[in-house]
Amino acid sequence: MKAMLLTCLLLGLCLTKSAAGAGASAAGAPYHADTPIREVIEDPVWAGCGRLLFPVDDGYMSGRTLGEMGLAWYSHIDPAATVEILNTLKSRAADGQTVFYDIYTDEEKAADPAKADTGLFFFRGDAGARFAVCNAGGGFSYVAAMHDSFPHALALSKRGYNAFALIYRPGAQTACEDLARALAFIFDHAEELEVDVDGYSLWGGSAGGRMSAWVGAYGAAAFGGGELPRPATVVTQYTGLSEYSQADPPTFACVGDRDGIASWRVMERRLSGMEALGIATELHVYPGLGHGFGLGTGTAAEGWLDDAVAFWEAHAR
Repeated sequence: MKAMLLTCLLLGLCLTKSAAGAGASAAGAPYHADTPIREVIEDPVWAGCGRLLFPVDDGYMSGRTLGEMGLAWYSHIDPAATVEILNTLKSRAADGQTVFYDIYTDEEKAADPAKADTGLFFFRGDAGARFAVCNAGGGFSYVAAMHDSFPHALALSKRGYNAFALIYRPGAQTACEDLARALAFIFDHAEELEVDVDGYSLWGGSAGGRMSAWVGAYGAAAFGGGELPRPATVVTQYTGLSEYSQADPPTFACVGDRDGIASWRVMERRLSGMEALGIATELHVYPGLGHGFGLGTGTAAEGWLDDAVAFWEAHAR
């Protein structure tokens, strides 16, 4: 047991349970819409990682229960999806699967305590399938993972892909550094994670879309992640990024035509410019939708993720 725990710590893993504590974690009842958020965070099944399921920065989340949860700048938050995400991760953790991975060592976190608020939640797909990293938005002020990356990662895993949802340090530079480090971690541990590193993709909404585009274009090495292959595809939602270059990967984008934060016209001009450089792009603009619609369930955007997956597949070969 000591040897196993030492090995896990050296790999930077946040263990979901130990063999001795399995019974207590597995015995917990499933979450529901009336489950207090605090109860989820303190559930021993997470072994201390539960706080990272929700924003760690104050002032961006409202509500006492899962059903009441609100996140700044986001619409169409689906309580049923929140409950499904948490119960899926909880069930896997109780079964002994690792659902969270640290990307920084204890020494690095001691030197920079903000790095303790980072990591990868893993939504496992088929063994040997390629992977995606999903990056939530939050204006580089907080990480809105429960609505803007966890649902995407779960949906991708249901389709067989191995999907990671990154919890990063807010701030454009630190977010890109954390994404680059996360990619290095996945590449370094690809065998034990059972993921195919060829043809991976980066996904992100709002601020998460910007960091995905930046790391996709400039490469992980530009942000301290080492020399790694560029993604086969970048998928961006509702982000008003205007810059682009010949280095940008094929890009899928979607946005609502009533988005007061990210204009669809700005996104259209960017992708048109990329097309002129010979970069494959695809843009979907959905009527009547504002900012932060996530998976768009029950809206004009419902099904956009299937279109994005098809685009990714077309460019991952």
